[in-house]
Parts: sequence; C-alpha cells; structure tokens
Amino acid sequence: MSQLFSIHQLKSVILKNRIVISPMCQYSAVDGFANNWHLVHLGARAAGGVGLIIQEATAVSPEGRISPGDLGLWNDAQIEKLKEINHFILEQNSVPGIQLAHAGRKASCAAPWQGGHKLTEAEGGWRTVAPSPIRFSDREELPPLELDKEGIAKVIADFKAATKRSLAAGYKVVELHAAHGYLLHQFMSPLSNERTDEYGGSFENRIRLLLEVTEAVQTEWPADLPLFVRISGTDWADGGWTLDESVALAKILKEKGVDLIDCSSGGLVYWQKIPVEPNYQVFIAERIKKEAHICTGAVGLITEAQQAEAIVAEGKADLVLFARESLRDAHLGLTFAHELGADVVWPKQYERAKL
Repeated sequence: MSQLFSIHQLKSVILKNRIVISPMCQYSAVDGFANNWHLVHLGARAAGGVGLIIQEATAVSPEGRISPGDLGLWNDAQIEKLKEINHFILEQNSVPGIQLAHAGRKASCAAPWQGGHKLTEAEGGWRTVAPSPIRFSDREELPPLELDKEGIAKVIADFKAATKRSLAAGYKVVELHAAHGYLLHQFMSPLSNERTDEYGGSFENRIRLLLEVTEAVQTEWPADLPLFVRISGTDWADGGWTLDESVALAKILKEKGVDLIDCSSGGLVYWQKIPVEPNYQVFIAERIKKEAHICTGAVGLITEAQQAEAIVAEGKADLVLFARESLRDAHLGLTFAHELGADVVWPKQYERAKL
C-alpha cells in the first residue's frame, strides 16, 4: 500500500493523501483581487487529485506584496472570489489552504517576466520596510525603512485581520510565511536584522515577531483547524540563520500550538550558496521532525512518484510539497497514483481515461 496515498489527519482536517501543492506566486492579481486565472490554476490541481492546495503568498497589506500582481487579503471585498475558488476545491475532495505573507524588503518588485527588478515609484512601486535599513541588493536605490514599534504593531494586526478573512473565505489551513527572505524571516536572521531592541540580537529576540504574529493569528483561527509555518531551515550563508536555530524554533512553535513546519531554505541573501540537487532540502524536514517531534513538509526538486513515496515511507516528512512539477502536470495526484498503483477516486468527468 502506498504511503504517499495514505490519509493524514491534522486536527479536524483529513487529507486524502500526502501530496500538497506548494504556494506559487502567479503575479496575476489586480489590486490584490483573485480572478479566473487563479480559479483555473488552483481548481485544475484540485481536480488533479492532490490532498491539499496552499494558495500563493497572499499579502496581508498592500505594502507587503512582492509585486503589484500579488494576491491580497487586506480588504473584505477580496474574499468573494477566493470563496468561490475554495468552494470548487472542496467539491473535488481537496483541502484549500492559504499562505499569509509580508515581503518586507523584498516587496515592490516587477513580475519575473518583466525582469523582477525593484520598482521605482514612477513604475508603481513603493518604499519597503524591514527590521533594519539593509538593502537586499546593492543595485537597489534606497534601503528599506526600519520598522518602528508602531509599524511592527501594524504588521501583527494585519496578519490577524487577514486570518479572520481567510476563515470567512473558507480556507481550512493557514500557513504563515517565515521563509525565503520575506519579512518574518528577515527578523529571524542576523544577516538582515541588526536591531538592538527586543526584536534583535539574541535568538529569542529575533523570533519574537514570528511568535507574536502566531499568537495574534491564533486569536482568529479556530483551534480545530491546522496552522502551518513555512521556514527557511538555513540561510546557506555564513553568519545567517541556521538549522540548529530552526530545530529550536520548531520546538517552541509546537508548544505554541503550530501543527506543521513547512521546510524550505534560503532566499535571504543573494550570495547564498545552495547545493541544489534532488531532495536537497529533505534533510531539514527530517531533522526537524525527529528532533522537534512535529509534523513536517518536505519540498524542493522532488519530481517523481517513487521519490515522494520514499520520503513518506522512510519517515522523513509527513507531507510532500510540489511546485514546478505541479506546473508541468496539473493532474499530479492522478499521475502519481497510477505510477504507484494506488486506487484513487477520479473526477467522474475523467473516469473514462482511468486505466
């Protein structure tokens, strides 16, 4: 029996298998509003047989967007289309999740197909914020503005408000984005955080904002629905965030009621040195799972059914997340089930193709 296609329960949510669509920015929203591209993109993958779909990094405020094309949940009016998308996902017996995010100093960028550069005000860009006024790249004209206490309080309040809207929109899983060099990760790493107040310096101070955001989110998110946190297990850079710190953080997050650590890496600095190869981040998920005794998700150059099966069967992670491979194959769940000999339910409209 395939372990990849075994059910997995997180609080009141039962996933029909361990395959998860990783959050992937589509850069296709207008003023944060979802549209039919998002409906078809996410809906196709739900029909394609996966257990959980985590919507792309969704900004909790306009200034928290990576690009002007990012989805957002800072406005009640943004709920309606997301609710429609989630209704369809649930109809396919898949679970809709959302990743809430603030890009910090990596905000205000053009879409990748437009060059991905930092936008000027004339191009529709805005001044970014961060824990410290340190540029991500020397090519950036201005450093980010250092968040003061009022600014930090607004970030926390924005995450809380977006969580309330997430529940209204019908999501069953919320994931906090504390990875890839975005704002919460920026506070966590000494390479981007040079503060001398209670949000900088020691490990305890650098993780403070993430813990405060987590606690604020939990005041709006029901206790019987899962809460994930995505982290970069290591910065892959000297003097940065380390795997040892990730393990220590995971232990604290488990005590705080977080259900799963989504284990990615890197993204904080442009000089990172990542040994990219198949399964290159799985060791992060495995170590955190074994040492922090918390569920983990593995991601990163996992492209084949047997590869994913082994990760779950060998106890290295509880869930396996797919990004680019799911772009190449929208019906990844059905494809992998066929390859592993797992008998799964197909959409009735597609049953004639089930061999």
